[in-house]
Amino acid sequence: MTTGRFAPSPTGTLHLGNLRTALASWLSAKARGGRWLIRMEDVDGPRCQRESGEQQLRDLAALGLESGASVVWQSGRSEAYGTALQRLHGQDRLYPCHCTRKDLQSLASAPHEEEGLRPYPGHCRTRPWEGFEAALRLRLPEGPLDWVDLCLGSQSDNPAGLTGDPLLFRRDGCIAYHLAVVVDDGFQGVDEVVRGADLRSVTATQIRLQEALGLPRPAYAHLGLVTAPDGTRLGKRAGALGLAALQQRGISTEELIGWLGWSLGCLERPEPCALQELVPRFGWMKVPRGNVALPETWA
Repeated sequence: MTTGRFAPSPTGTLHLGNLRTALASWLSAKARGGRWLIRMEDVDGPRCQRESGEQQLRDLAALGLESGASVVWQSGRSEAYGTALQRLHGQDRLYPCHCTRKDLQSLASAPHEEEGLRPYPGHCRTRPWEGFEAALRLRLPEGPLDWVDLCLGSQSDNPAGLTGDPLLFRRDGCIAYHLAVVVDDGFQGVDEVVRGADLRSVTATQIRLQEALGLPRPAYAHLGLVTAPDGTRLGKRAGALGLAALQQRGISTEELIGWLGWSLGCLERPEPCALQELVPRFGWMKVPRGNVALPETWA
């Protein structure tokens, strides 16, 4: 049975691209009689707010997208992440990193877009083990890794060259994105990960981490992004629309679901539609590979 999931970070309002990703994941699971889960990726304490997460859950429920099991909040899973770090240390796969933000201005702890991605240069790779107080990176093996993306087709990357050794534990005590997402997908039995194409570049790195932890590899699907009518990127910091803003523009739930369903290839035209009507019409072969532009009347 397929188990899909939607795992937002509770740092603000879910925008239209988030809602499209959530719907695609839900439809893919439901079309095959599977289950669909929601997980809150709130390990980055300073940026994450419980209130934002609760509002995100309400927005999803308003569209009929509800978790088939209790929502997992990553902030309550620190013991599992610690166990994973211990296992990786036992394999001699971890090393301490003392690089500062200033040292690595081109890098960030969150996932990157494909364009402009620069790998960690390995400054600290030869440092001796110092314990679990320092920031920790995973030593990646060299070589290509192949996988088949449900939306993009055959893919191949050398994660050691694309992202470099990923940060798994930050010096402020926070677990980094890569470790938390891989451990929790394994814990929840997730076998299909649907997310935006801006996260495609980290997939091979996460597969390498799954291999190191002895976890199964889920199927991946990376959707094109929702853009402004002129094709420019929408995002939390660039005027992206959330459910409340769309409702204020007079857009009904059925209209929104219909537009999202059309953007995923389920409908011939964007017209009001009930959620359940989309389930038998969904298929990955129908989903467009490119970005989709926001209607001008919604912008």
